[in-house]
Amino acid sequence: MKNLMIVVCLFVTSACYGQSTAQNPIHQLRIYEIFKDNKQALHERFKDHTVRIMKNYGFQLVAIWETEYADKLELVYLLEWKDESTMTEAWKKFKADQEWIDIKKKTSAEHGTLVGEIEDRVLTLKDYSPSKSLLK
Repeated sequence: MKNLMIVVCLFVTSACYGQSTAQNPIHQLRIYEIFKDNKQALHERFKDHTVRIMKNYGFQLVAIWETEYADKLELVYLLEWKDESTMTEAWKKFKADQEWIDIKKKTSAEHGTLVGEIEDRVLTLKDYSPSKSLLK
């Protein structure tokens, strides 16, 4: 996890050095354990459905990665939010979305469990950070 956090920090710094906005957004780092035997199904669901439905609720995806860490295959993505209450409300709406519920149920029935352990971290920029926003 330490190496992943270093990569995220370097990405944030190199992608946005010198940019700033009037507000300090928060970022959310999501790490999903995925399984090699059905990783393609997970990537297809994420690409074809999850991302589209997330956009309906104001999710701002910054980047998506795949990594191997501690003998686990992981899907990692970074989101940017205006503030924590916006993030909380968007996740609540996303999880209740009937299309998402149906797609998740269908793909799980076809491919089995697509996601194992999920890690979730809220990243709050410090005032001495070189960037305030990753999105333009």
